[in-house]
Amino acid sequence: MNWSGSLDVFPSACQNEFSRGVVPDVSGTAGCRMQGKAMRIFFSAGEPSGDQHAARLIMHLRRMSPAVQVEGFGGPAMRESGCQLLHELTKLAVMGFLRVLPLVKQFYQLVSQAEQAFDRAPPDAVVLVDFPGFNWWIARAAKKRGIPVYYYLPPQLWAWAPWRIRKVRRWVDHVLCALPFEYEWYKSRGVACSWVGHPFFDQVRERQLDPEVMQQLVAGSGPLVALLPGSRGHEIEKNWPVMMEVVRRLATTYPQVRWAVGCYRDDQRLRCQELQSISGLDLPLCYFTGAASEVIESADCCLMVSGSISLELLARRKPGIVLYRVPRIGHFFAQFLMLCRWISLPNLMADSEVMPEFVSSGDPEPAIAGMVSRLAGWLGNPVELGEVAADMRRLADRTAAAGASESVARFLLAQLDGLQVVRRAA
Repeated sequence: MNWSGSLDVFPSACQNEFSRGVVPDVSGTAGCRMQGKAMRIFFSAGEPSGDQHAARLIMHLRRMSPAVQVEGFGGPAMRESGCQLLHELTKLAVMGFLRVLPLVKQFYQLVSQAEQAFDRAPPDAVVLVDFPGFNWWIARAAKKRGIPVYYYLPPQLWAWAPWRIRKVRRWVDHVLCALPFEYEWYKSRGVACSWVGHPFFDQVRERQLDPEVMQQLVAGSGPLVALLPGSRGHEIEKNWPVMMEVVRRLATTYPQVRWAVGCYRDDQRLRCQELQSISGLDLPLCYFTGAASEVIESADCCLMVSGSISLELLARRKPGIVLYRVPRIGHFFAQFLMLCRWISLPNLMADSEVMPEFVSSGDPEPAIAGMVSRLAGWLGNPVELGEVAADMRRLADRTAAAGASESVARFLLAQLDGLQVVRRAA
């Protein structure tokens, strides 16, 4: 299918550039340039990855329109990009009803804080990034006050909750989709939407790899396996012990293999090391903080907890195995709610299993045995590993195009510029 046709919702002055994947010079494109008073945009991002994607979007917004003012909920990356944070929402990133329940009061207070901000000084637009359980309420509060709402990286309703499309129609003005099949899904249900590409590919393109870390990673001999234990604390608690057991079983058979652990934050690295100490396992692990990109780039293959970082593996053309531990009750309900065969985005994009998945609850032994078998096949047979890498390269060549952050920034500025013209005319 020719996905370039999905860009017809963008300003006409930019359509040709978008379809070719070329970023136009917005300083000379009247339809994409801000005019009049400085615009104010409220952001809400709750996941660590959402914080990174929102920060990159804010950077492009400020580059194209230096006077734009940004505030809202997010994380440290958004603060560094120039967003005035009302609360560091990423500290509350959890999944599952039982984990959310203790935080309900705090989430309610944050919604109230957003409502007060909207009443005090209404922004020109609200931009939501993932985190739907909370962001639905922000969208609702904004729409009640007549503030346009844009959802960037929208909830994956196509996978688990299609009936919630009513909330999107009611509370969201425009959805900015990261995936081509996602765009088709929302469009077929009457939602105003655009396919802009996934910002993870921007992150890979723009990330400057640390030469000292890279030198440390490539200095040793033997294959390197990246271990990515997740970006949330509860993911580490559930998945890291299983990953360590996989390493234990393989380290004896493949003593030449090196194992690099890519942690998101220092506290998560310390927790991984603490869990290793508690287990009593003497494993050949080398820990890194804030260097997941370097770890992935240097690796021959990866064992990762399911998440959007799977797209970085795709962008870097690295074979990977996906692990995710879920509570028994969550696994039970998922059998009835999940509407797709896979959980990792590369598999969904390929409509085939390019990354083997091991989702389990209860006894982890079957998943451990399966992962050990797959990794042993890759480590013991370079030809097999090369074939998997070739599959990843072919998929990446079709889908891993950068430019999403710039496209969304252009779109938002053009939309807000048009709204401002309408308001002046009125």
